[in-house]
Amino acid sequence: MKLILKTIALSLTALLIGSASLYAQKDEFNPVQTGVNSLNIAPDARGASMGDLGAATEPDANSQYWNPSKYAFAYSQGAASLSYTPWLRKLVNDIFLANLAGYYKIGSNDNQALSASLRYFSLGEVNASGPDGIGNQSLNPYEMSIDLGYSRKLSEKFSMGVVFRYIYSDLGFSESYAGDQTVGASAFSADISGYYTTYPIIGRNECQWSWGWNISNIGTKISYNNGEDPAFLPTNLRLGTSFTFPLADYHNLSINLDANKLLVPTKPRRSDFEQGIEGDEEYLHKLEDWENMSPITGIFKSFTDAPGGGKEELREITWSIGAEYSYNQQFFLRAGYFYENEYKGNRQYFGLGAGFSLNVVRLDASYMLATAQTSPLDQTLRFTLTFDMDGLRDILGKRR
Repeated sequence: MKLILKTIALSLTALLIGSASLYAQKDEFNPVQTGVNSLNIAPDARGASMGDLGAATEPDANSQYWNPSKYAFAYSQGAASLSYTPWLRKLVNDIFLANLAGYYKIGSNDNQALSASLRYFSLGEVNASGPDGIGNQSLNPYEMSIDLGYSRKLSEKFSMGVVFRYIYSDLGFSESYAGDQTVGASAFSADISGYYTTYPIIGRNECQWSWGWNISNIGTKISYNNGEDPAFLPTNLRLGTSFTFPLADYHNLSINLDANKLLVPTKPRRSDFEQGIEGDEEYLHKLEDWENMSPITGIFKSFTDAPGGGKEELREITWSIGAEYSYNQQFFLRAGYFYENEYKGNRQYFGLGAGFSLNVVRLDASYMLATAQTSPLDQTLRFTLTFDMDGLRDILGKRR
């Protein structure tokens, strides 16, 4: 017996949140469907507190998710962070995302960096039974990924980065008495990214203006149910910009904007075709093409395949806008807003957060406020603990 469909539905619920259920009966409700949706959950408190953004913000230990090419411009020799997010805690108390990330600068010219991250998304405990209610068994479905990246400055203002990732999704269980064994699904993917930063003089102040982009999860399909149910990975295009300017000595403010689009073709719906035998045949033909489409073809198809044309494609873009205030790079206040069209998932929420940094350790926290009171994402908390290698080295040097 398999609970793949049930646990996949639970996974989708974790991402298609907000008031999506209110629009399920509307003909225009048509979110893009992918596998391993947990790859799209922001892992760290800093990015989440600004409305889930980070393509062009100042580099930190969690840039592996947002834009790994930023590591080449990091000021510290290296850093590592640990993040924890209780997910959908208004509904259950055992779903969570844990993320470990870090980087290390290599070479003598301060222009290269190696980075890595490990994500683990637990879907909690699910109790199930076999045929006729016998053979009770509990399972703990989960999804995880591990990756390794390299970034390099190509000039004083521009860098690029690549990441290679292994993905594993275990959404089922086995029943030895029935001879039925469900195995996890695996996939491989890669990211490619770029980051440009410059320092314009406005009035008497030196500011910073940055641009960034990241195409993530370009890879194979992930096949559930022993290859019978292949799904596209959540290949995503992220574009962003950030402008930082000084308010006074030691006081800085950055304004940030990100836009995202899933590079995944929209699954055909029966309602988009005429009624009758001819409509059935056309729908089944389109569905077969979608199921057999390669991921690379799907990337290009994602810009032109929406039933509503250009209007539908614009709906697939999510927007994030956020701000970060810092005092002497030791105290931080952040706020932001995330918007997704109501017919593509309806995730709309505010993010709030704060951070405090010492020489070695920085602690960040964020809090999410959904615009819909019924959203299970409302009141989501995130915590991130970061360790700075330069600060640790300074402390050890002083002790010697």
